[in-house]
Amino acid sequence: MKIIQVTDLHLVTPGQTLCGLDPLARLQACIADINRNHSDAELVIFTGDLSETGEKATYRALAVELVKLGPPARLMLGNHDDRNAFLDVFDGVRSEDGFVHGVEDTREGRLIMLDTLLPGRPEGRLDEARLHWLQKRLEAAMDRPVFLFAHHPPFPIHMPLLDRMGIIEADALYDLLKQHGNVRHIFAGHAHRPIAGSWRGIPVSVLRGTNHQSALDFSPDRIAVTHEPPAYAVIFIDRSSVIAHFHDFLDQTASYR
Repeated sequence: MKIIQVTDLHLVTPGQTLCGLDPLARLQACIADINRNHSDAELVIFTGDLSETGEKATYRALAVELVKLGPPARLMLGNHDDRNAFLDVFDGVRSEDGFVHGVEDTREGRLIMLDTLLPGRPEGRLDEARLHWLQKRLEAAMDRPVFLFAHHPPFPIHMPLLDRMGIIEADALYDLLKQHGNVRHIFAGHAHRPIAGSWRGIPVSVLRGTNHQSALDFSPDRIAVTHEPPAYAVIFIDRSSVIAHFHDFLDQTASYR
């Protein structure tokens, strides 16, 4: 099974720029590259921070671009997103409890996508209601493999400022995952860095966004913005392995506005 992960679009009002870059043009280049090279992917999962401002215009722009994407897409929210504005444009993805989380059952196992948005705060939240939702979906998976997607990493990446913006209830989340016992990977965004490792025995990965990135800086009180290449992940899953390729999609010889 091949799936694609895209994260941290940070769309602004069309025609405007962010960090000296055009997030919409970057998204268009990303979609074109996916269509050209990975039209056979079963799913493209966008792991949050779809918008920089949370304005409805940014979600309308995203909706226009998603029509051009070949494989089906699933959308998740990050700390820069506005849940109400998003749902005004993408009402069909609303869960019965008002959150934007979901499940995709595949031949290789269950994909679970979490809504970790805490309005007005950079940290991620999995309150009692969302943890209960997750518990029920893990129980329904029984002994099948589970692959978890969240905007915020629940694990430390050893960049202190970013680690203070993780999931507040990380310990409670781990307790649920441990009970299930067959969580094979956690995919996250938020950090704008290519990262891979394990958290309490569970393999994890993070990738760059489609616009600006975070510098590799381990100092305690700053996050520097860089123009490292934007990327998406090409993920292969089968019974024996989970392999994620981090692909820099922007042609450095091309000119994007």
